[in-house]
Amino acid sequence: MTSTTKSPGTAGTPDAAAIAANAVTTGGSARVNKHHADWRGWKFLWPFALVFVFVFIIPILYAIYISFFQTKMIGGTQFVGFDNYIKLFHDPHFWSSVGRVTIFTVVQVPIMLCLAALMALALDSMKLHGTKFFRISTFLPYAVPAVVSTLIWAFMYGAKYGLVGSLNAWFGTHIDVLAPSVLLAAIGNIVTWEFTGYNMLIFYSSLSTIPHSLYEAASIDGASEWQIVKSIKLPELKGSLAITVIFSIIGSFQLFNEPSIMQNMVPGNTITTYYTPNMYAYNLSFSGNQSNYAAALAIVMAIITMAIAYAVQLRSMKDQMK
Repeated sequence: MTSTTKSPGTAGTPDAAAIAANAVTTGGSARVNKHHADWRGWKFLWPFALVFVFVFIIPILYAIYISFFQTKMIGGTQFVGFDNYIKLFHDPHFWSSVGRVTIFTVVQVPIMLCLAALMALALDSMKLHGTKFFRISTFLPYAVPAVVSTLIWAFMYGAKYGLVGSLNAWFGTHIDVLAPSVLLAAIGNIVTWEFTGYNMLIFYSSLSTIPHSLYEAASIDGASEWQIVKSIKLPELKGSLAITVIFSIIGSFQLFNEPSIMQNMVPGNTITTYYTPNMYAYNLSFSGNQSNYAAALAIVMAIITMAIAYAVQLRSMKDQMK
């Protein structure tokens, strides 16, 4: 009987050349599959990219373009360069509206964010009964459309037939919430009621990332509730605070719905067509037939808002790096 041995090229043992060829083929197919997978991933972004370009980029570019022109009844549309911007910087109505929303932002935003932070801390303390109901009830005003919210509060503010009017009749007072001296505060109350719950959820979600074992360890070490809030919870809110401040500043400088809806409900001419920059741009474009000038106003307000938001973000990044 003779014994046979299998050579390296037989079926029993894989050939080295075959292994190398298989590796090359597998690697090549993997690279091809990876290439196709990358392109398939990018294809999912095309719908968003198209909407972003047509809804966001193109309108901005068009607004910048028409801001350098002026349309006249005699002569048609003419290129005027920076004349609209020069006129805007000398427009007292523009600066009056900017000053008004600046005061509104400086006063209303801190109050709203402080209330939101207090609510979030109360929910996170786990000592508040009915947390689910409290969380839903505080967020509910944000779900109500701004038009409905403004109408509700405007009727409540009525000095004759609203809640304020009823209180005046009961107590014999003459409080007018819609008076020019306190009207901006009344609008700020509406905005605070609308957006406090939204900001509260941002703060609460940030606090939810802190492990409760950290609180237990601090309590065992003798830390009080205030020390836990000061040393653990408040530092955790820095990142979410920057986000809420930026969003709130942008929203305040875009103030439009509330004063626009209340314009016909407030006696006299308290809420003018230039009460806020957005109202001024809207009335210039649709009532005054000055869309080119309104575009210049919108571009300037966008630059101002972006500069403030960038400054807040830069300050937040510096604080986090310390």
